[in-house]
Amino acid sequence: MPVGTKGTVKGLTPGDLRAVGAGIVLGNTYHLYLRPGSDLVREAGGLHGFMGWDGPVLTDSGGYQVFSLAETRRISEDGVEFASVYDGSRHVFTPELTTRVQEELGSDIAMVLDECPPANAAREYHERSLRRTARWALRCKEAHEKRDQALFGIVQGGLYPDLREESLGLTVEIGFDGYAVGGLSVGESRQQMLETLECTAPGLPHEKPRYFMGIGDPVGILQVIALGVDMFDCVLPTRLARHGAALTAEGRINLKNARYRRDFGPLDPECSCEACTTYSKAYLAHLVRENELLGHRLLTLHNVHFTVDLCGMARREIRAGTYAAWSRAWISRYAGSPT
Repeated sequence: MPVGTKGTVKGLTPGDLRAVGAGIVLGNTYHLYLRPGSDLVREAGGLHGFMGWDGPVLTDSGGYQVFSLAETRRISEDGVEFASVYDGSRHVFTPELTTRVQEELGSDIAMVLDECPPANAAREYHERSLRRTARWALRCKEAHEKRDQALFGIVQGGLYPDLREESLGLTVEIGFDGYAVGGLSVGESRQQMLETLECTAPGLPHEKPRYFMGIGDPVGILQVIALGVDMFDCVLPTRLARHGAALTAEGRINLKNARYRRDFGPLDPECSCEACTTYSKAYLAHLVRENELLGHRLLTLHNVHFTVDLCGMARREIRAGTYAAWSRAWISRYAGSPT
């Protein structure tokens, strides 16, 4: 899912997203609640009408943003009090409020409010946190009234297999339309992340969507798909573009590198996006060095197209029964290339 934090995937129009094959975008409850306000978005016809996007939208609860601002927030059983990143004003997110806000935003998929502890938090903290998250999840479900909006639960528990199992059991017992694996990609090693996912994903209901929150590098995407994940999001493809980096079948490249100054070949010969079929690396590198907005836009378009296309290839290989061999070969080629 391309990330449209504030109601926009940075640099791209809804038409761009449709053209590259994006089927769903993600919005951020924390930011949209603060600006422009969920009441205004509701008046505009929800995020679909406000953004001009006619595809599905998933909104997170804002929990990750709140908990990443540890120095300004206070957690209680009721919810979490925090300071706005915009003006310092104080606010309180409760499970009931974040559920109502997401209903006003009109998303197709809403997330429960959860606590996302850092990977290095003490075991005792993870124990308390996962149980609080489960209690909050039940309150979210009880407060949820929008029948045409799916509600997803979130499994926490840090890097502890037994705590993951406990959180999974509590969350599945409540019953949701889909399930997310949270609390990963927050400072642990890639190997720890995969091992934790491997012991968590098999216990999730097979008939419900499985969502890994916060992974977007090509290798990571293929690795979590192999472990049974259906959905994922990350700002990485768009953030890389704003820093002059592009994802290609031969690996990630940095267009600020002098080697591309006179490279008149396409960014990625295997890609059919506008950036690759119309412009050269030399031109794109020039735009990046000059900090031209067109450069950011074209690289964003390419990176999102590349990631969506990678997922399309993965689906085809899964259907063909050849995913394991194909993904190993793809990762070997991508990871073995110079940047």
